[in-house]
Amino acid sequence: MISLTALVLTYNEQENIRRNLEALLWVPKVIVVDSFSNDRTLEIVRSFPNVQVVQRVFDTHANQWNAGLDRIDTEWVLTLDADYVLTAELQEEIKNLEPASDLALYWGEFDYCIFGRPLRASIYPPRVVLFRTKRARYVDEGHIQQLRVKGKLAKFKGKIWHDDRKPLNRWFQSQVRYAELEATYLLGAKSEELSRLDRLRKNWLIVAPMAMPIYLLLVRGLIFDGWNGWYYAFQRTVAEMMLSLRLFEAKLRG
Repeated sequence: MISLTALVLTYNEQENIRRNLEALLWVPKVIVVDSFSNDRTLEIVRSFPNVQVVQRVFDTHANQWNAGLDRIDTEWVLTLDADYVLTAELQEEIKNLEPASDLALYWGEFDYCIFGRPLRASIYPPRVVLFRTKRARYVDEGHIQQLRVKGKLAKFKGKIWHDDRKPLNRWFQSQVRYAELEATYLLGAKSEELSRLDRLRKNWLIVAPMAMPIYLLLVRGLIFDGWNGWYYAFQRTVAEMMLSLRLFEAKLRG
C-alpha cells in the first residue's frame, strides 16, 4: 500500500465520527484536528487505536487543513470531513493503488445520504481527497476550501458517502455561517472569476432559490427518492434562500 496518513477535521461530530473512523481502521495513522469539541467526539475518537488527536482553535477551514498537513510525514494524505464515509469499494481501490511518479492527486465523487440512505443525485461536487502531501496547500474560497496542487489528476471509481446526521439546528447554524462567507466571496470577486452558477447567484438573486426544487426534484429525479429526496431538496432551497437574503441585504445597504 502507498505510504498514507488520513486527515479528518472535527467539531462536535459525535453523530458522524464513529462511522467515518470505522471505515479508516485499515489506515496505519489517522490525524484528527479537533476545534475543541464539547460533546462526545473526542471520547469516540480516542477509542480508535490508529488515531492521533490534535486540538487547534478554529479560524478558517484552509488554516485548519494546512495545520494538519504540517504534521504528516507520509508521502500521501487522505483528507476527509467527519461526515464522509469511504465505501468498501473505494477502500480496496486505495489499498491497491500503484500511482505513477507524476500522478499527484485523486478526486472522488459522492453519494449524498439522508439518514443513511443514498440519493440518486445531488448537487454535492466531486472533491480531491487523496494527494501527495508536500505538493499541496489549501486556500479559502467562500465557504469552501480549494486545494492548490501541482501534478496529474486521476479519478476514483469507488464512491464516498456524504452522510451527515447532526441535528437540524446544527445544519441551520452552519448555513448561516456559510451564507455569510459565500456572500462576501461573491461580492468581492470579479465576474470572470466566478463559475456560471455563482454568476447566476450574484446577479439574479431570486432565480437560484426558485429553480433549486424544480431542478432537484424533477430534472435530477429526487421526487422518486420519496421523503428523503424532498428533504434534501428543501434543505438546498433554504440554503439558496439564505444566500440570496445575504446578497439582498448587501445590495440594499449599498
